[in-house]
Amino acid sequence: MKTERITDDIARAAEIVKSGGLVAVPTETVYGLAADGLNEKAVERIYEVKGRPAVKPLSLMVPGKEAFGLYGRDVPRSAWGLADAFWPGPLTIVVKADSKIPSIVLAGGDTVGLRCPDSEKTLALLRLCGRPLAAPSANPSGMPSPKTAEQVAEYFDGAIEAVIDGGPCGVGTESTIIDLTVSPYRILRQGALPERDVHRALIGMLTVVGVTGGTGAGKTTALESLRDMGALVIDADAVYHDLCENCGPMLAEIDDRFPGAVDKGVLQRKKLGRVVFSDPKALADLSAITDKYVIDAIDDLLADHAAAGGRTAAIDAINLIGTALEDRLTALVGVLAPEPARADRLMAREGISREYAQMRIRAQKPDGYFEANCDYIVHNNGSREDFRLACDKLFKTILEEKTNG
Repeated sequence: MKTERITDDIARAAEIVKSGGLVAVPTETVYGLAADGLNEKAVERIYEVKGRPAVKPLSLMVPGKEAFGLYGRDVPRSAWGLADAFWPGPLTIVVKADSKIPSIVLAGGDTVGLRCPDSEKTLALLRLCGRPLAAPSANPSGMPSPKTAEQVAEYFDGAIEAVIDGGPCGVGTESTIIDLTVSPYRILRQGALPERDVHRALIGMLTVVGVTGGTGAGKTTALESLRDMGALVIDADAVYHDLCENCGPMLAEIDDRFPGAVDKGVLQRKKLGRVVFSDPKALADLSAITDKYVIDAIDDLLADHAAAGGRTAAIDAINLIGTALEDRLTALVGVLAPEPARADRLMAREGISREYAQMRIRAQKPDGYFEANCDYIVHNNGSREDFRLACDKLFKTILEEKTNG
């Protein structure tokens, strides 16, 4: 058999694929060895020609995100969002497989990786075939992945029907593979697309509402409203305290900057407090250390929520305005309440005197600060029931605006 070199006659390549043949195809990453992904015998030839172990599943090349409806089932919303962000491009998205996909493609499993390559010639082939292409890299198993048609020919000349010459691949590294069938999601292969880019894209799919305001203003009730609407509620203070107990790298940085602040892996809060609360520079240094870990931890929670199909999240923090966390927000809501009511709540909640409650309240930002810096303000100046109704109304409005806008 002579291997054809095809440059522009993509219709000829489509004829070969439809007849069960193998065609090497260009992508932005490396060349792939393609066959009709719904033709079991054609797929068997891929395994034979490559010497690929039968226990390793194959991904399918597809022309666009409509393939989720054709070849996937129970596909999470995040898959469509990632396709919008990165397809065509070097991201393979693993979803639950439709029953029409041959078992040999799945290696006996029930999931399939779908990928839309950034190559006009290969996309044209996909459209002409009207079928997904099973297409692992066009190399014998264990050998380097080819970046040119010439390298493919060195491997498989005479063993496959054709190679489409699309010139050198621009990236030269395989696609990144993300598995969205598990929660939290997993990066199965770190390839051409950095995991951080995937992470940030997942966060960008969410409507993230920040809730801020002074102590005793009623943020807890506001957050209950969002939670009942299906939002993931993240308490930034709780995230910070968990890191203080469990994050070795953060504790190591703190101890390096403030020797003796960590003893046998335990943060000495009072000792550290005596240093930082009397020295603005020291407090700024501590914040610079802890803030990046808090943000990374919150990003992880947001990305996992989005990957699992979540649509809405809320971040609760007294200090959101002007921080890096504000960049994650779709909307920022300030909760305000009269000082006497705030003092009553603090006294009941913490068993402190009115004088001490008032002192704490007056040490915080005034209402005008939140009014000037928040996108929305909700007032807690009546009964709890009235406030909850006001929160429900406001958050429904925000979510509808962000969803439709």
